[in-house]
Amino acid sequence: MRPFSTVHAVAATLLAVGLVLQVFLAGLGVFDDPSFFMTHRDMGYTLEAVALVCLVVAALARAGRSQVGLTALVLGLFFVQSILVGVRDTAPMVAALHPVNGFLILFLSIGLARQAWRTARTPLPDAVASGAMG
Repeated sequence: MRPFSTVHAVAATLLAVGLVLQVFLAGLGVFDDPSFFMTHRDMGYTLEAVALVCLVVAALARAGRSQVGLTALVLGLFFVQSILVGVRDTAPMVAALHPVNGFLILFLSIGLARQAWRTARTPLPDAVASGAMG
């Protein structure tokens, strides 16, 4: 296994699991107590930080353009989430895209975690694993 790739896979998995929790917290805000929206908001900012960590670790792991690009896209969509909430008073129809964007982030994050685990489990070529230079 590759150390940074494994860290990236773990971080991507934590991100995906945290996003499922995000959906649950939003549901609690709707169906139980609106104060859960504060927890949902705070968790969102935490998950945005996790996405940033995923991006840095993906780069350190040399995970390839696909994973680094996908991680950057997920991070960018987190920024869009904040913008969507910010326009709720002036453009509610645009703000209504917040849950759609959230599900897109979740979907992409699940794919990212799967791809990251695939990479982490790929054995290193013998020349690279033994430290030999070619």
